[in-house]
Amino acid sequence: MNTIVQSQQPLSSYLELFFHYLAESKNSSPKTIENYALRLGRFVEFLGPELTPNQLIAFHILNFRLHLKKKALSIKTINYHIVAIRSFLKFLLRNDIDTLAPDKCDLAKIDPREVSYLTEVELDDLLGAPYRFEEKEITQLRDAALLSFLFSTGLRVSELISLTKDRIRTDSNQLTIIGKGRKIRSTFITREALEKLEEYRTLRTDDSDYVFVSHTKNRRPDHLSRNAVEDIVKKYKTLCGIDKKITPHTIRHSFATQLLKKGADIRSVQALLGHASITTTQIYTHVDDKHLSDVHKMLENN
Repeated sequence: MNTIVQSQQPLSSYLELFFHYLAESKNSSPKTIENYALRLGRFVEFLGPELTPNQLIAFHILNFRLHLKKKALSIKTINYHIVAIRSFLKFLLRNDIDTLAPDKCDLAKIDPREVSYLTEVELDDLLGAPYRFEEKEITQLRDAALLSFLFSTGLRVSELISLTKDRIRTDSNQLTIIGKGRKIRSTFITREALEKLEEYRTLRTDDSDYVFVSHTKNRRPDHLSRNAVEDIVKKYKTLCGIDKKITPHTIRHSFATQLLKKGADIRSVQALLGHASITTTQIYTHVDDKHLSDVHKMLENN
């Protein structure tokens, strides 16, 4: 029978062990661990250096939530902090360290997200923008391939920038993706996007393994950063005169929306997006008013 230990060590002394556990046992990505370190660092700093696990009570969580709210953090961001705390507490209890039960750390309810997505006209404008506005050929072909790639795969930015050439099977239009939590999944790409990618690859003279690289003068090509991809999307949406906020994730939203409008089942969309939970995919089941109107008119078509 396991013995629960009343630890006299401060909470902060267990953080490094927790991060090691995330890396080795949970196979969490460096970015996930970095985010947990940031959020839990704020938590233990708020509590003070001496608080031990068994001294932690629900009132501390409530006060920390109010502390974050005063810093004008969104409900979603505050919930991310609470999720990190829950995981940390589960780790302590699993290792027989007495502390607050994770279910005492309630998540705040948030309103369902209104998903922003591109209309078909906006998509056509955006995907064709590099050919109209970019004069440097290598950049033009890269950006055209990148935008087409984002829409035809629905990849997250982190998945796109880490993608290497060996994970693309042109014979079957198939990609092997390493997604969140380093989970591996297969997804697919359209023939049109592959053709644009091939045009870009033909013009490249570097030996980088990454599918999309920077082309800065006098610098060795390296994979694009997250900010670089966001800047590319922002650049072309501005040049196209699209009057709404568009990010790479908007293109991912558009990918899912188009699939569902064309009759794809939600489980298949979930698999293509790499969502662990069907609940996450359900935010894409919105449809615009015109589509609803068209569906309703089917009643009149006898």
